[in-house]
Amino acid sequence: MLLFNPVIISIIVLLFLSLLRVNVVLGLVLSALTAGIVGHLGITHTINTFVDGLGGGAQVAMNYAILGAFAVAISRSGVTDMLAYKVIRYISKRPTGKSVIYLKYVLMAILLIFAIASQNAIPVHIAFIPIIVPPLIAIFNHLKLDRRAVACVLTFGLTATYMWLPVGFGKIFMESILVKNINLAGASYGLKTNVSQVSLAMTIPVLGMLLGLLIAVFFSYRKPRYYRSSIEAPSLAEIDRHINNIKKSHIVVAFVAILVTFSLQLMTSSTIIAGVAGLVIFGLGGIFKLKESNNIFHEGLTLMAMIGFVMIAASGFATVINATNAVPTLIATLTQNAHSKGLSAFFMLIIGLFITMGIGSSFSTVPIIASIYVPLCINLDFSPIATVVIVGVSAALGDAGSPASDSTLGPTSGLNIDGRHDHIWDTVVPTFIHYNIPLLVFGWLAAMTL
Repeated sequence: MLLFNPVIISIIVLLFLSLLRVNVVLGLVLSALTAGIVGHLGITHTINTFVDGLGGGAQVAMNYAILGAFAVAISRSGVTDMLAYKVIRYISKRPTGKSVIYLKYVLMAILLIFAIASQNAIPVHIAFIPIIVPPLIAIFNHLKLDRRAVACVLTFGLTATYMWLPVGFGKIFMESILVKNINLAGASYGLKTNVSQVSLAMTIPVLGMLLGLLIAVFFSYRKPRYYRSSIEAPSLAEIDRHINNIKKSHIVVAFVAILVTFSLQLMTSSTIIAGVAGLVIFGLGGIFKLKESNNIFHEGLTLMAMIGFVMIAASGFATVINATNAVPTLIATLTQNAHSKGLSAFFMLIIGLFITMGIGSSFSTVPIIASIYVPLCINLDFSPIATVVIVGVSAALGDAGSPASDSTLGPTSGLNIDGRHDHIWDTVVPTFIHYNIPLLVFGWLAAMTL
């Protein structure tokens, strides 16, 4: 029966534990054990498979360590402090009346720009959030800004643009992950796609996410929300003193490092090589002494450690799911009961949602989904662009609203600095409602019309 499929049961367990506020890493471990036991792997084999799968997350963890160190180096240069404190200084001058509403939206627009830039221009991914957001928390509280809206803004910027723009992380996802795996799975069927087709295919789903963002910001979470917090905003004198201490030469070095890092990432498709090059420039430019590099990496690891552990655990979970062979069985069960292309497309998207809710990464999910979905889409007579939509949206669903996604863990890491923002109820549930549901609806429409 469908409800006894290991994928379904394990994801239900994960979501149940998450809603009970059980730690995500522990939830992934228990869910993987559940999948293995239900999938008749046995406890010993399940544990060994999970442990073997942890190595698959090593590259991701290394990426986060480098990105964390790179973000710390940017912070040491004073760029982030200057930007954050100038925003605080501006807002502090206009704290009352109708300007409060205006300032709320200006602040969220600034954070949206930061989030988009972190994916497509300054490749630090979520590492900027624990640096930029905490200094703004006191201002959020003063403006009575609902942090759930901020979480939705950040998650949109972290996910929508890499699905649509082939620059930065978008280049890696679209060219090295999505196109590569779809062409690999479709080679024997004569199916071949390219980056321009992916951008076209993902336009409609991204518009769905944009609609979700507008609903979250202007309707769902527009009302004032009160937070009790001990964090106080710095005085204007403290802000001016801090900004005046920032060296202009450090700002120049920071922009050179960012430009070189961005360029290298485009050329090599490697955030590790690009990040290391950027760190070398920061060191040679005097942002930090080379003997302090240990401290830089230590701070970077501290910044990103929890998220890295979640990604590693998610890799183990994915390995167990693959070992059960439950995904092809689940797809076969649902598509056999589908009597039209419309139902088949809907079921494939739903299955993608279940798979990626546990894995939490579109980058890790595409190889699993593409190998199964591409032949199935061809047999169901879907067009190449519709096939790209189904595979791409199925994978992106995990980034937009999964407890284990870095696109939800990142916002929480910054917004929960005072313990007043719950990961599940204040980040995952809002992003799931405002992004996963539109992705399902608009992804289905795109699959049926393109």
